[in-house]
Amino acid sequence: MGARTVCAAFVCKATYHALRLLGRGGTSLPGKLALKIDPGYLHQLSRGVRTIVITGTNGKTTSTHIVAQALENMGEEAFYNRSGANLIQGITTEFAIRSSMTGKPRYKLAAIECDEGALRRVCKQIDPDVLVVTNVFRDQLDRYGEVTHTLENIMAGVENSPHATLCLNADDSMVASIARKVDNDVIFYGVSCEIYPERVTDLSDATHCIMCGTEYAYDYITFAHLGGFRCPSCGYARPMPMVSVDRILERKSDSCVLEMSVDGVSSVVPVDVPAGYDIYNCACVVAGLLAFGFPKERAFEALGKFRHGFGRSEVLDVHGTKVRLMLMKNPAGCNQIINLLLNETDEDMGLVCILNDQECDGTDVSWIYDAGWEAICAHKASAICSGDRAEDMALRLKYAGMPASGIRILHDYGELIEELGRMERNVTVVANYSAMLAFRAKAASVLGLAGFWEG
Repeated sequence: MGARTVCAAFVCKATYHALRLLGRGGTSLPGKLALKIDPGYLHQLSRGVRTIVITGTNGKTTSTHIVAQALENMGEEAFYNRSGANLIQGITTEFAIRSSMTGKPRYKLAAIECDEGALRRVCKQIDPDVLVVTNVFRDQLDRYGEVTHTLENIMAGVENSPHATLCLNADDSMVASIARKVDNDVIFYGVSCEIYPERVTDLSDATHCIMCGTEYAYDYITFAHLGGFRCPSCGYARPMPMVSVDRILERKSDSCVLEMSVDGVSSVVPVDVPAGYDIYNCACVVAGLLAFGFPKERAFEALGKFRHGFGRSEVLDVHGTKVRLMLMKNPAGCNQIINLLLNETDEDMGLVCILNDQECDGTDVSWIYDAGWEAICAHKASAICSGDRAEDMALRLKYAGMPASGIRILHDYGELIEELGRMERNVTVVANYSAMLAFRAKAASVLGLAGFWEG
């Protein structure tokens, strides 16, 4: 190991521990400083670590969390980016704190969530064994641009991963097309049934064939542009998935029972997620673990023991009120939260919407008008709005049909938490990324919860 690498290791570890002593959860700065000193530091750290990288617009955090829990349950020496830091600097920090000063890894396996915009750089250094792509949706247009640009970013990461087995969403026409452009081994996964008895009408981000430009026909749609697509002109169509959710056998508010098939062999699988868009995460996790060399039985077992992590369907006890925290980040993801709420039996559940416009969220919040709030406002007459753009969120709900008299604005998170504690019903808090972090941090302070980097 050269002097630059040793220096990078020292600075990275020292900065990380200093931030912890200050009570901060920042994981980006240590890795950022280390990479300035030694641009190849992550490559050095990842040598000898078998890695599964999970990327895509929606679902990567939850999927990574399930994979990590599965590896832990199987007694494997593994780590993951628990804090959700998914850019190259944060990923570098995660590898550094789990390696010696000489760069020797302390773990054999890693499950890494990676931002789709960072995938090119990350895969060039890590060279993953398995690369999972969840989906491609319109998201943070001021940062990512159109979906074709996002797909190009992912494609560049794939091209930098020549040894990886690819796990691709068969139901996403853009993601599935990657298999036609590379020589990697591929495992397709998908959902072969409709998910929701009642759902909002989504805007499609992929209406026309990526191969020839003809409008797709669909045998069924799960949500947005996902489903049984086929091109009437050139014949490009949904590939047959190796891992498939074939039926939803039972639905509960926090769990479901799925009929899943692997290579055509069906199994009944209890899953600790609601019967909504999270079932895509279940299918991709099974595919990823199979590609990683683990038997399907262990993958199924992991799905039945999963507990949602920080900010993703996490349930908080706020002075006796059951508060569920859910992340919204784009129209497609927001619509799936709305679908979930529409199909739940707890019609009296309170609703809180927290909207920010920080750089990590995307500064353009006009996307909230592309989400189907009308469907939920037809069932709910009241909501609390908070965040930097609380007034914009309130206006959107008013336009969606919620009475103005039923909409309250509470900017102060302390006041909001106290108000939630006085409610005599369950509450769902829907927040975008920086808003979720800020609300969760305040809740941690008031309620004595662990910080996101701790839990």
